[in-house]
Amino acid sequence: MKLFKCLAVASAAVILLSSCSVLQGSRNDAKSTGSNTGSALVSLYKILTGSGSLDLSDLTTLINIGKVLIGANSLTGATEAFSDQFASGLISGSSSLINSSNVNGIMDGLRALTKVDTSVLTQAATAAANGNAMQVNTANAGVASTVSSLTNILQLMN
Repeated sequence: MKLFKCLAVASAAVILLSSCSVLQGSRNDAKSTGSNTGSALVSLYKILTGSGSLDLSDLTTLINIGKVLIGANSLTGATEAFSDQFASGLISGSSSLINSSNVNGIMDGLRALTKVDTSVLTQAATAAANGNAMQVNTANAGVASTVSSLTNILQLMN
């Protein structure tokens, strides 16, 4: 059980670190990247509607945030063709919670998310991967902005 938890934490750290790096998602597979992002958004949406907030101490939440950040980063400097395929993937990956009427707002929200400082989330995931206590300071401006931006995106899925 402890090994599984360590592997899950390491996975979260890799996802979060990748989301902040120059590896901005696969430009060759926009629909797949969009689908993964849409699926992660649905998971976060279910967490938010179920509990009323995003628990940043929960590994599943951190992993899904990492997936969303990777998807958002893939939109940085993306061509119109990439964006169109990404949007199609968002819709299919979200089981239609994202649809033609809200996809543009969600894509705008994802693009805005790339301008938010996620370094505190990355540091917390890295600390956890190294076996240290995983603490996310929710009072940090970057964390608060990330959660606020995500919440705004998720509210568009109603």
